[in-house]
Amino acid sequence: MSTRLKPKLLSVMKTYNKDQFVKDAIAGVIVAIIALPLSIALAISSGVSPEQGLYTAIIAGFFISLLGGSRVQIGGPSATFMVVVYGVVASHGVDGLLLTTILAGIILILFGLFRLGSMIKYIPYPITVGFTSGIALTIFSSQIKDFFGMTLENVPTGFINKWKLYFSSGDQIHWLPFMIGAIALIILIIWPKINKRIPASLISIVVTTVLVALLNLDVPTIGTQYANLSSSFPKPSFPEVTWNKIEMLISPAFTIAFLCSLESLLSAVVSDGMIGSKHRSNMELVAEGIANIASGLFGGMPATGAIARTVANIKNGGRTPIAGIVHAVTLLFILLFLMPLVKMIPLATLSAVLIMVSYNMSEWRIFKKLLSAPKSDVSVLLVTFILTVLFDLTLAISVGMVLTSFLFMKRMTDVTNIQGVEWNDEEEEGQLFDDELKEVLSDEILIYEVNGPFFFGAADKFLDSIQSLQGPSKVLIIRLRNVPVIDATAVHALNLLQDNCRRSGTSLILSEINDKPYQVVKRVGLVKDIGREQVCRSFNQAVERAKQLANH
Repeated sequence: MSTRLKPKLLSVMKTYNKDQFVKDAIAGVIVAIIALPLSIALAISSGVSPEQGLYTAIIAGFFISLLGGSRVQIGGPSATFMVVVYGVVASHGVDGLLLTTILAGIILILFGLFRLGSMIKYIPYPITVGFTSGIALTIFSSQIKDFFGMTLENVPTGFINKWKLYFSSGDQIHWLPFMIGAIALIILIIWPKINKRIPASLISIVVTTVLVALLNLDVPTIGTQYANLSSSFPKPSFPEVTWNKIEMLISPAFTIAFLCSLESLLSAVVSDGMIGSKHRSNMELVAEGIANIASGLFGGMPATGAIARTVANIKNGGRTPIAGIVHAVTLLFILLFLMPLVKMIPLATLSAVLIMVSYNMSEWRIFKKLLSAPKSDVSVLLVTFILTVLFDLTLAISVGMVLTSFLFMKRMTDVTNIQGVEWNDEEEEGQLFDDELKEVLSDEILIYEVNGPFFFGAADKFLDSIQSLQGPSKVLIIRLRNVPVIDATAVHALNLLQDNCRRSGTSLILSEINDKPYQVVKRVGLVKDIGREQVCRSFNQAVERAKQLANH
């Protein structure tokens, strides 16, 4: 994973040729056909008009390929954002969404400039699976209305209230749209087993749209739902900005930026493994940021690198960002010249497409396996999943990260132990120290050893262990040979220990401290406070110094 801020397009064009252009062009057209129904369906389910999904795929897809750090990344709207986008539109309208998208873009650029591309690997897997599965269930829930042709007004955003309305509105089901949706869903399930090169979503849309048109079926379509659907390319415009709006929208903007970085970099890692390449993570984040700003200025939605479309690009021969650019140009052609045909697509078909997306997103097999993981991981998984479904994604990720952090600290605290030996002329069972200690261990010299990371989680354990010593001693040696890192809280604990030793007339010696921890204790003045001669880099030095002090 490279951190260079250089678009991948500049690197691949040095050896570009006509044969690769043909492969990229074919892949780009195929991916555009896959992206078309997804972009429209995601826009409708997010509470905006269908063409806004196309604007996003065209504009953001173009910039992600033009400036991105991956050879094969395909950008556009994603199901991952749908819940957040719907919430923003419901609360702040389309203008609020445009501003949120621009803010998310600015945050993503900052992520890239501050070289945070590699930080994504620190997101715990149970959190990723938990919120992804939660989003999948939420997306599935949002498609029930159109899939069953229900004529419901003001469907609640809450998961429980939404399903209460569905169960109490069985008489609102229209069986004709449901049958069209069911046919589309059956095609989406069966077609990949027949032919994997032609997208199943394209076949399902063509079959159901032709069926509705030829039989003149009374089924809701994009055209009947959105009579004023535009087929022109939008002009850029900046949404109204006030500090109050920024304060309200900065939280969903951060959520979108986080999800965008997570999905795009995960997609880039997957694609690297498929083509034997190496993406530039920070350049990818900068490109995603620019793409989102451009999408917001042109009336689009948040966008990211999409795993499914990226994999489809690779499988169809795409190997350079030219494929992504062709994908954007193809969608632009469809927007300008084929929108009358797009208007004929049944809404139930688009719902079937998103139901299939939600199933593929759910990762239910992985979810099931994780339930057999350690209890701490299971708790993080379930908390993130439940909060995503019942409340919102921002809360779910925040609580998941905090819970994971506490559990991690608990684990590290358990790993770190403080052990002491007091020699009383009898060999202790399970003796932990070397034989050479036997001659120096006595009532006057005590030795304690810290094993593991010495940080704030272990500081109290350290002080409790030291305070449990029985009787005064002339010298206390703290062995730190197995301490890889030390933080300010641990240094403070050593300071408190030094104060206690000074009051009781005990000399404190720090032994075998590693380079990094030594630099920390030196910078904060602990070495000077204890005395340079009392900080020994080897155990032999500590023993000799302890003998001198004990006999003094």
